[in-house]
Amino acid sequence: MNSFIPVLLIIFYFTQSQTWEIPENFAKTGHSNNWAVLVDTSRFWFNYRHVANVLSIYRSVKRLGIPDSQIILMIADDMACNPRNPRPATVFNNIKQHINVYGDDVEVDYRGYEVTVENFVRLLTGRLPPDTPRSKKLLTDEGSNILIYLTGHGGNGFLKFQDSEEITSQDLSDALEQMWQKRRYHEILFVIDTCQASSMYEKFYSPNILAVASSKVGEDSLSHHVDPDIGVYIIDRYTYYALDFLEKVEPSSHKKLSEFLKVCPKHYCLSTVGVRDDLFRRDTKTVPVTDFFGSLRPVELTDNIVNIPLALNESETIEKIQQTDKKLHYIKQFPDISTYVQ
Repeated sequence: MNSFIPVLLIIFYFTQSQTWEIPENFAKTGHSNNWAVLVDTSRFWFNYRHVANVLSIYRSVKRLGIPDSQIILMIADDMACNPRNPRPATVFNNIKQHINVYGDDVEVDYRGYEVTVENFVRLLTGRLPPDTPRSKKLLTDEGSNILIYLTGHGGNGFLKFQDSEEITSQDLSDALEQMWQKRRYHEILFVIDTCQASSMYEKFYSPNILAVASSKVGEDSLSHHVDPDIGVYIIDRYTYYALDFLEKVEPSSHKKLSEFLKVCPKHYCLSTVGVRDDLFRRDTKTVPVTDFFGSLRPVELTDNIVNIPLALNESETIEKIQQTDKKLHYIKQFPDISTYVQ
């Protein structure tokens, strides 16, 4: 019970104070938290590069401070332990194999056959069954900036999910509109790495969305390089150069979104990166990359004095805490059973 006394004392300070004044507009912000929804829509060994793409982005946003509790990761999860994998329990995104992006701290929220169009749309719109675990929910609000990253196989106006179904550009745009109507986001950075990727954002009509695609309509999105030891392509070109940029970003970085939009010119990507910014209200030259790829701890400064007076009986309360405080010590991990051994 003693551990609750300091907390009760603080509450008492606040409730008893009559002179505690908070300046007007203190701690008010339109952007209060960041989330990431990272989806690999394909499966099977020859699509190794797609899971490497999404795990690489996952690693980057975690490094920049977004916690696992605010990241939704959807992957088939069939690469690390695939019988064809010469390096079991690993996924690499570079021929040098110096970073295992699968690691030992990857938290997969939707895996295998859970990666469906229905689950993806329900996740975005918040229409999940009541018994859905918290880790499978996108608990965003009107102050949330959301990074949505998709990779897989697509075509003109559709993206395939595990070679069994597809989501259309109209389905996706309607889901985002539901999010806006339900106040589930503040701004969205939509990034998609697939063939004819820009066709997926052509029908967007909701505000505050910045969309980036690895290829325009009629173009393929190409892979970067093969790892001869693994025997497959291990990363796509757009994501490779996006990661090269993100690796140079720190939580305190001043790099802007306008720089991120230029990470893969055509002579690198061999496809034309598409950008749609007419729905986005801010100038990308003023928006930090960390507004979407990093964590957010809103702090507002004030020149005014915030008075938090102490309770009248503070000295008595502290004295009582000191009198009742007991020294704690660790007990032995295993009991002494020597007296019971004959």
